[in-house]
Amino acid sequence: MDNVKEYLGKIITLLTRIVDEQQENIDQAADEIVKRIGQDRLVYVIGTGAHSMMVAMELFKRAGGITQFAPIFPPGLGDFEGHPKTERLTGYAPLVLDYYRVRESDILIIANVNGINALTIDTALECRKRGTFTIGITSRDFANGVEKNIPSRHPSNKNLHDLVDIVIDAYVPSGDALLEIEGVDVPVGPGSTYPMVFIANALMIRVVEKQLSLGMKPEVRKSGNLKGGIERSRKLFDEKYYHRIKHY
Repeated sequence: MDNVKEYLGKIITLLTRIVDEQQENIDQAADEIVKRIGQDRLVYVIGTGAHSMMVAMELFKRAGGITQFAPIFPPGLGDFEGHPKTERLTGYAPLVLDYYRVRESDILIIANVNGINALTIDTALECRKRGTFTIGITSRDFANGVEKNIPSRHPSNKNLHDLVDIVIDAYVPSGDALLEIEGVDVPVGPGSTYPMVFIANALMIRVVEKQLSLGMKPEVRKSGNLKGGIERSRKLFDEKYYHRIKHY
């Protein structure tokens, strides 16, 4: 279990660093989200990779989360779908944003730990064209550690953290895995899911706190597994957002 304990320690170190060093960026991002919610806008979120898409899943219809998060799930993105590998498909992002109706003055959270693939970069560039405000959840260290001109990179070799309006850094090292285990020739133990999802939920919590400070009523979901949870969702959320949020 020594390797498991080391793995736990590395994850805790990542999360602690986020709390210590990313508070200002999380707060600024939360301010922008609260502003859009006050305008009755949705908060769009896309995870532009086969595993980064878990961030969008985490914020969608989650017990203890707020209802205004609108996930973007492009076909072919998840590994469970096989092909096509749309995270590496250039020119796809404008079509995706059109379909979900992401427009000027909207806000989009772009989650991708390495921040280098085609869908990630095209999404950020297209948002700039549209005047859509962007929040990037990514790792500068990971992106900067990836060589130029390799197949996983966008042809421009740009990084997400250079293109968004606000960056929240997950501090994940290049290659994602965290442990060196004797007898294995590559690192073991992916590290990205925990900090990426932690940032998403930390951001959501700060949104709730800021809404309360402004006299706004946060629309927080209750688990459908608890008494009254389903009824609460139907009364407060389902009728209001069913026709506005795709996948609802």
